Amino acid sequence: MKNLRFLVIVALGVLAADQVTKYLAVANLTEALDGRTGLARVAGYFSEQNLDNQPPMEQGRYRATRPYRFIEDYWHFRYVENPGAAWGLFANLPDGARRAFFHVVSLAALGFIFAMYLRLEPEQRLVRGALSLVAGGALGNFMDRVARGYVIDFIDWHWRNQPGMRWPTFNVADAAICVGVALMLMDSLRVRRAEPAAPPLAESPNS
Repeated sequence: MKNLRFLVIVALGVLAADQVTKYLAVANLTEALDGRTGLARVAGYFSEQNLDNQPPMEQGRYRATRPYRFIEDYWHFRYVENPGAAWGLFANLPDGARRAFFHVVSLAALGFIFAMYLRLEPEQRLVRGALSLVAGGALGNFMDRVARGYVIDFIDWHWRNQPGMRWPTFNVADAAICVGVALMLMDSLRVRRAEPAAPPLAESPNS
């Protein structure tokens, strides 16, 4: 139960950080919440959609503002709505089929993570932390898909706008998943110490 509490705390911490930063992205990188205050801003965060006008709507316009250049030529904050997976995979599926597909995949992934976590040995602390990060990231993006049908991305890493030198725009949930997977790979590559062989039983002098 103590180990399970760690999973819940870390996963909920990642979920909270992910949703707060996405709210800040909507508030500062779009015009969707302009003029709203208090709970109306929170409600707008969950209800306003298609802020980048993709796909284009009749008389629609971009409500996403210009990117914020955090580090010129390398790191911008840019509002993007991603209906697919990484690199836009499956984004062209029909809306109903795409939502059902990602809901099933997300729930299956969370179930697998939970089952794997319960099977860990007490000394596998690194893997416990890694799975907790992955679970939190999966929850963050799953919450987006349930509320809107797409994931909000806003972190844009690139190299001087060179073709082919732009990482797909991502969010805190994606970062947590990547860090968690990297930690699991590190754990799998660690040299395991061989268990000391048990000494042979001494023969009884009466045998």
